[in-house]
Amino acid sequence: MPFDVSTLLITLIIVIYLLSSIKILAEYERGIIFRLGRVLPKPKGPGIILVFAPIDRIVRVSLRIDTLEVPPQDVVTRDNVTVKVNAVIFFRVIDPSLAVIEVANFLYATSQLAQTTLRSVLGEVELDELLSQREKLNVRLQSILDQHTSPWGVKVTMVEVKQVDLAEQMIRAIARQAEAERERRAKIINAEGEYSAANKLAMAAEVIQKQPAALQLRYLQTLIDIGAEKNTTIVFPLPLDILSSLGRALDRVAGGEPPVKT
Repeated sequence: MPFDVSTLLITLIIVIYLLSSIKILAEYERGIIFRLGRVLPKPKGPGIILVFAPIDRIVRVSLRIDTLEVPPQDVVTRDNVTVKVNAVIFFRVIDPSLAVIEVANFLYATSQLAQTTLRSVLGEVELDELLSQREKLNVRLQSILDQHTSPWGVKVTMVEVKQVDLAEQMIRAIARQAEAERERRAKIINAEGEYSAANKLAMAAEVIQKQPAALQLRYLQTLIDIGAEKNTTIVFPLPLDILSSLGRALDRVAGGEPPVKT
């Protein structure tokens, strides 16, 4: 009887040990197994795996895309403007073994690297480039971060600069600059319009000079335009030939010639 009880206890202990050794990893998880302090060549999972403690120790690593928000950083641009910039980073672990062995805490390390990279990269550009070419800067930040995190088994998939906070004085200065730019563009457009109108008038004058009847037609069209509106304007049509004849007669009188009888 004592033999049977001890055997039952040993069997029960073995069953409990085996049950406690069973680990279930989700589809997005991988398990890094350290056996007697040495890591196994390949990560385990997903599904059911056996971890024989205390010989084995497991470290779970998620392969899903994770987001990391970079807190606002004080950045001095190349044109000596102080701004506060924050960003968000999207990354994922592509090699679980490197993420566990090569770095103590890849989340913290990636966060610190992102902060320093954000200050250094944005400090090399001017304020106008920071505000207008944000997509270009995002690609540059992503490339630099991915290059430095690749030895850790971490892939940076995207970097987005979220917000750029400016001082109140700088906001007013930018508003004045934008207003001046709009005025400059308006003057240029107005000048281009005047130039085009002058060219068209010169072309019309050439056509009228070749065809004098066109001037009379234009004169009649102007009368129609005036009479189309309901107004009290009175127009007395005066043929242009009379003015021409009167001008020639005045020239002859001034020159001492007798007027021509018609």
